[in-house]
Amino acid sequence: MPAPILIFAVGNESRGDDALAPLLLRRLQEWVASERLGEQIELLEDFQLQVEHVADMSGRRLVLFVDAGMDTPEPYVFYRVEVSDSPVLFSHALKPEALLAVYRQVYRETPPPIFVLCIRGERFDLGDTLSLKAEIRLEAALGFMRSLLRETDIPSLEKRAGGR
Repeated sequence: MPAPILIFAVGNESRGDDALAPLLLRRLQEWVASERLGEQIELLEDFQLQVEHVADMSGRRLVLFVDAGMDTPEPYVFYRVEVSDSPVLFSHALKPEALLAVYRQVYRETPPPIFVLCIRGERFDLGDTLSLKAEIRLEAALGFMRSLLRETDIPSLEKRAGGR
């Protein structure tokens, strides 16, 4: 039986600030262990979302995606993802909205509630290191996630959605 909460980090550590989500996930891993939440929270990481990730979402009460974005409001944004009715164009990388549509097609049921934490990044070129601003935003996002994971009922998360 999967953990009720899945936190899925999307990013590439060799592309500068695109490392924000994987780095956040590693820091969360330490916190989850110290808080003894390992049975409640599963942490996964990949370079991008793919069709196959719908299987990781199955049986969850809640899924949180973490990613970095160039035009994201400062320091991050947190929002709920809704299933898109637009056609899904299958490729090697999907947006969370498309992944929900695939989930609905595959399982023929409503997907679990999905929220995204997108942290603002500046530099995404291959070989870049994490920018100083991204390091500061990473700490802010870590504090936000720790606070968020103390209250994971959907109404509480929806109140926080759209906020920073």
